[in-house]
Amino acid sequence: MIADLDYGLLPDESEDHFLGLEQAQLVGTDTLLTTRDNIEAVIEAKAMMCVYGPAGSGKTMSVNSALRHLAPDITHRLELRAGPTPRDIRHGLFQALGLPGEPPARPIEFDTLLKEALAEEFRVLVCDEAQWMKKTGFEFWRHLWDDKRTNIAVIFAGGDGCYKVLRREPMLASRIFIWQEFTRMSKDEVRATIPAFHPVWTDVDTALIDAIDKQAAHGSFRNWANITTHILSGMKKLNLRQVDEDLVRWVYSKIGGM
Repeated sequence: MIADLDYGLLPDESEDHFLGLEQAQLVGTDTLLTTRDNIEAVIEAKAMMCVYGPAGSGKTMSVNSALRHLAPDITHRLELRAGPTPRDIRHGLFQALGLPGEPPARPIEFDTLLKEALAEEFRVLVCDEAQWMKKTGFEFWRHLWDDKRTNIAVIFAGGDGCYKVLRREPMLASRIFIWQEFTRMSKDEVRATIPAFHPVWTDVDTALIDAIDKQAAHGSFRNWANITTHILSGMKKLNLRQVDEDLVRWVYSKIGGM
């Protein structure tokens, strides 16, 4: 059975934020700008890159944003789940590249088809949720990238698992052009970012933002999006016009420990 994969072109910007949070803004943080610079360098070098870090730290959002700016029409994205095998990756690439006909039954024929397609024009391939891959999956990507005929840049984005697998294997690690680690936002980054992230936080007291981050959000973009969604729901339900401590306690009753 083929592992579950999402594939295709870059998603719409409205899908970047967790839960499709309306009015959420992409904030030009240092990390976002660094990601854009790094991906630009990877594209120019036709190289491979590993973006890694904890869940909810903005990896996918930053990579997608950079590629919309740098290579929107030549990017093909795969999101892997459930321990994908090389066979799964082959089929995902077949779909992502929009290749005609039926996928070849034999791996050698399949690889030849993919290499021929990837030699036609330059493409950026993004492997999201790469922490699910084992050594054999990364080796397959290396096999494609190493081939002299293919014309690609490859970006792996995932948790610490993908970093550990790649670093354990010198043959793989030596081919990674750029390593970029994502971390959760610091207290100062939260103070600078969250009021610009969504209008609901624009006039909220800094002390309250600090408390929410310490108690529930923990520097995670995803947690802040979740909390913001509940805040907006609570304001509508309770007919409030601003965020206060009572509303925050109401949100905490919904989200439990984070």
